[in-house]
Amino acid sequence: MPRFAIDCRLDYLVDSPAEFLFNIEAAASPSQIIVREDLALHGAVLNSFHRQAGTGNRFIRASAEPGEFSLAYSTELLVIHAEAHVASLVEWPVAELPFEVLPFVLPSRYCESDRLVRLAHSKFGTLPRGYSRIHAVCDWVGSHVRFTPGTTNASTSATEVLVQGTGVCRDFAHVTIALLRALNIPARFVTGYDYGVDPCYGPTDFHAYVEAFLSDRWWIFDSTGLCPRNGLVRIGTGRDAADVAFATIFGSIRFGGMKLDIWPPDGEVVDPGRVALSTAGLENPLDTPLPARPACRLAA
Repeated sequence: MPRFAIDCRLDYLVDSPAEFLFNIEAAASPSQIIVREDLALHGAVLNSFHRQAGTGNRFIRASAEPGEFSLAYSTELLVIHAEAHVASLVEWPVAELPFEVLPFVLPSRYCESDRLVRLAHSKFGTLPRGYSRIHAVCDWVGSHVRFTPGTTNASTSATEVLVQGTGVCRDFAHVTIALLRALNIPARFVTGYDYGVDPCYGPTDFHAYVEAFLSDRWWIFDSTGLCPRNGLVRIGTGRDAADVAFATIFGSIRFGGMKLDIWPPDGEVVDPGRVALSTAGLENPLDTPLPARPACRLAA
């Protein structure tokens, strides 16, 4: 049961009155037990907190006048992983999928699975169904897409990444999801904090990874292989990156940078290897109570 401490700071220079919608708080669920958290805003007004029905994604709404604006969030939490032997996990026929899972078989803005059906079936259609087939998709994406920051942007889709062969974690996730959906395997996009990435990749950043539905749960997959799977802390869950941007901004602003840090206070976290890991079943995340939050600290 890894325990993580997280600090996140975002800085902006606001040119004209702006509205912000942040999705940076760690998700609260039966598998992510939040011990404490704190939020401080400088140069902005906190409007509200919102917890999205269905996903449990947590949002912060704020308004800022021209000037400097910063947000600082910190938390400490426990992550509880369900484990399974990979050979025991099976794919569902589409006709038998739980209804709430069906949206994650369909194409979405950045995951054009309908355009990759021929490729997916030519590469993976004859493989044994189950965990090993999804793992094969991840291995293929990891060998055909090179991790290269700055080569894609917020509008780059899975098919575009496959053409150019480079991208960052969100692009690896989009390609993996599109291929899995083309095989009728439900797959969804997850944003999070990640522990254990080699410092050669630069300062700690937000991370994107994949969950695929097998047997009775959503299981973790990460085609980048940058960090241990049990070093991931969920923030948001959606069809693709359009659903879970860490910041959505309405107004004229300049991004001043961010600083993220995540560490396990109890010692190093190591991936368990060929064991399937999950932090999400079909439970309703809204059934999980949020911790009592101290009043948000505001500074002029």
